[in-house]
Formats: sequence, C-alpha cells, structure tokens
Amino acid sequence: MDNVVLIGKKPVMNYVVAVLTQLTSNDEVIIKARGKAINKAVDVAEMIRNRFIKDIKVKKIEIGTDKVKNPDGREVNVSTIEIVLAK
Repeated sequence: MDNVVLIGKKPVMNYVVAVLTQLTSNDEVIIKARGKAINKAVDVAEMIRNRFIKDIKVKKIEIGTDKVKNPDGREVNVSTIEIVLAK
C-alpha cells in the first residue's frame, strides 16, 4: 500500500507531486480513484507522462464498480479506476 496514491478533492498538482515522490523510491505507482475523481486520476497520469517523466509507461489500467451505502442506507454503484505507472 506504500506506492498507492488515492485521488480525492485536492488540486491536481498535489497528486502529481505525490506520484513523483513515490516514484523516487518505487519503480511503480498505483493511482486509484472513485466516482467524480476518475477524471482527475487520468489528468494526473497524463501530466506525469507528458510533462515530467517522458519514458514512464502505463503498465495497467483497471476499471470496476464498488457498491457503497449512501446516507439513506441504499446501496449505490460507484465507478472505480486503478492506473499503474511503471518506470
């Protein structure tokens, strides 16, 4: 779980810095996001690839669905993405 960056509501550059920091000590980093944060996760991965580390590879992309209980107690489906970047 060391090399995982969870994407949330912070600005994109915060997550870019977190990924770059992880890449100094690891050969691969996993970027995870759910729901509305998925587009931000893709932005982070693309910024790393295009602006910072040109030779980094997208090793794997997984998409899926999590069942989450909302405040009403009903189960709702939330989309998920997991992007693995490797040196």
